[in-house]
Amino acid sequence: MDKLKKVLSGQDTEDRGGLSEVVETPSLSWGTRIKGFIACFAIGILCSLLGTLLLWVPKKGLVLFIVFYTFGNIASLGSTIFLMGPMKQLKRMFEPTRLIATVVMLLCLVLTLCSAFWWRNKGLALIFCILQSLAMTWYSLSFIPFARDAVKKCFTACLA
Repeated sequence: MDKLKKVLSGQDTEDRGGLSEVVETPSLSWGTRIKGFIACFAIGILCSLLGTLLLWVPKKGLVLFIVFYTFGNIASLGSTIFLMGPMKQLKRMFEPTRLIATVVMLLCLVLTLCSAFWWRNKGLALIFCILQSLAMTWYSLSFIPFARDAVKKCFTACLA
């Protein structure tokens, strides 16, 4: 548990300059950060589930689903800021191993909302919502060692 705290709080890295240490290190206590993470993640899950339930509302159901589902994904993604701090989270999001997943995920978030409100194309919005979910899953798997490789091998075995 101590190693996890060190890695997530940024204490596991090499010696840094004073200013970068202040910017990158979260100022909240470990307990407060865990509570913030749990609360924000729970709100994200709740919004996603609520969006799924609102999908069945006549006429405005799909739009409500897209809004709540996208907000839920943003809240879930934002919950990790409590664990790592905003600067470290941004740096880790755009590391070479996560770059494509991050760009696709953020692009799908924006395109889902654009297709629902600007283009008013519900079919396209639903497609982007599915892509958003897949991209978020692939992005999340990048934080688990060897998870992406395991998923690739599983799909390869299933399709072969």
